Amino acid sequence: MLSAAAQGSQESARQAIGYPTLFLLVLIGALVPVVPTGALVSSAAVVAFHQTAPFALLAVFLVASVAAFLGDIALYWLGRRGMGSKNGSRWLAAIRQRAPEDRLTQAQEKLHDHGIAVLVLSRLVPAGRIPVMLACLMARMPLRTFARGDIPACLAWAATYQVIGILGGSLFAEPWEGVVAAVALTLTISAAPGLWRRIRRTATP
Repeated sequence: MLSAAAQGSQESARQAIGYPTLFLLVLIGALVPVVPTGALVSSAAVVAFHQTAPFALLAVFLVASVAAFLGDIALYWLGRRGMGSKNGSRWLAAIRQRAPEDRLTQAQEKLHDHGIAVLVLSRLVPAGRIPVMLACLMARMPLRTFARGDIPACLAWAATYQVIGILGGSLFAEPWEGVVAAVALTLTISAAPGLWRRIRRTATP
């Protein structure tokens, strides 16, 4: 009984530190798109999977999706300010730098054809969020409309990477092994589109 109580107190302490840290890192990753937020969510899901505390996985899902949504909204708001400013803004410049011309053109076409529904797909496709966000900015989409499409996008994103973490956690007895597997898988998924584009460019005469 004492060992169970000690384990419970340790899990409570990890949660008190882990959830705010996860929220902050996902929020920063949404604002500065260099942090591998998908890997963070998958890793947190692995740890939650091995915990005895109830609703640990649900807490990871809620924290990740809310942080991703708030980060997206903040970045979009900053981008709109940059679009309305004569000199632009460093946030808008950062968005433009991470949206290659061909990806932006594709995003604009998809936005024209499918409307805000394309936001859900953009969150699930590696490196797809920023071109679609820039396309929304260039289309002068109101913040409220963007938010309406971004809510299901963030929920689907958090659920997808949490499932990856749960799979990693279920395959290995030790949490750290599941974390390594989940991080490796998410980083591979993130790198695959860029690698495929390089191969196509190399193969094209």
